[in-house]
Amino acid sequence: MATDAVVVKRSAGRRLAGLFNGRPRLQIGSLLAAPMAWLVILYLGSLVALLVTAFWTVNPLSGSVIKEFSLENFEELVNVPVYREITWRTVRTAILVTFTDAVIAFPIAFYMAKVAGRKTKALLVVAVLMPLWASYLVKIIAWRAILAEHGVLNWALEPIGLHGPGQGVTSVWLTMSYLWLPYMILPIFAGLERIPDSLIAASEDLGAHPFTTFRKVILPLSFPAVVAGSIFTFSLTLGDYLAPKLVSNEQFIGTSIFDSITNNQPFAAAFALVPIVVVIAYLGVARKLGAFEHV
Repeated sequence: MATDAVVVKRSAGRRLAGLFNGRPRLQIGSLLAAPMAWLVILYLGSLVALLVTAFWTVNPLSGSVIKEFSLENFEELVNVPVYREITWRTVRTAILVTFTDAVIAFPIAFYMAKVAGRKTKALLVVAVLMPLWASYLVKIIAWRAILAEHGVLNWALEPIGLHGPGQGVTSVWLTMSYLWLPYMILPIFAGLERIPDSLIAASEDLGAHPFTTFRKVILPLSFPAVVAGSIFTFSLTLGDYLAPKLVSNEQFIGTSIFDSITNNQPFAAAFALVPIVVVIAYLGVARKLGAFEHV
């Protein structure tokens, strides 16, 4: 009996192996089935729950949630000026952080990809990755200490009669530009490494000015990588909560959602859809600009 059971198991195993043999799509599908199910059930399921909750309302007297379809939350987001200002402030900061990181990251990435030697390049990659090893919260608290009234920045600026930005939008811009800089450097570095050195050398041999080589050769070929890096900096800034809460006294989308979630969860859900919609629109623009052509 035991021998028969072993034979049955072996034959079942052979049939299963035969089923997958020569069928790469079936092999890939079976490998991705579990993680895709996890993604659909937990991640997309939570987004669906968020979308449904956004159409509910709260009874102003009892505070109970009224589970009936309503556009009241979205009308409030559109019609109340303070929420339009919070949305624009957040989007504006995300754009500024993205632009700042792109300007800082490009020369660093170019030096890493085209100028630095093998060992120097490895050291620079480690240096870029090293800030990611530290805790996200610790880095924000460090910037809070730097930007404080009696912090290092004011101490350094005081002798020349200047003062730091204090608790405000500028502090959020500085903090987030530092936090997300590695996410801009690495995609640009990867994009620049794919540009053949022969193209740059050919441009120089034809007598092109270095700025002309940059404008007509390097920038167009690396632009998809810049856009790809901007997806990280833009989306991470747009949805961040801790940095605005700790280094600023201004309201951003993340802090407004946090303040609303206790007393008005449907409105918080509606507000949480705003950055999702903005990021989807941004991804559409990034796709048009060719950010995914090498993915």
